[in-house]
Amino acid sequence: MKTVEIVMIPVSDQQKAKEFYLKMGFQLIAEAPSHHGQTWIQLRLPDQNTSISLAKFHGIILETDDIEGEIGKLKIREISVGKIDNTPWGRFAWFKDLDGNGLCLHEK
Repeated sequence: MKTVEIVMIPVSDQQKAKEFYLKMGFQLIAEAPSHHGQTWIQLRLPDQNTSISLAKFHGIILETDDIEGEIGKLKIREISVGKIDNTPWGRFAWFKDLDGNGLCLHEK
């Protein structure tokens, strides 16, 4: 794993939350329909690599160059990872920590 790429923040109203974060100084880097029936809204602070996404569920997306290799390492450590989803935005594999927090590997 290379970096924390995106922190997904659960919000009740995406548009109101977007306006709040824009007022804080975040910049909108993506806003598009997603396959979850929501809008994907992604923001970040200027000159930063890590971004936030305003969503209906929580999660931390971890960037990797080798999703299969990372899954293999996690399985050796007895961490179960879901199937790899291939999307136009890359490859994703979700799993949870001991408290049910969503974690996701992302290979661009």
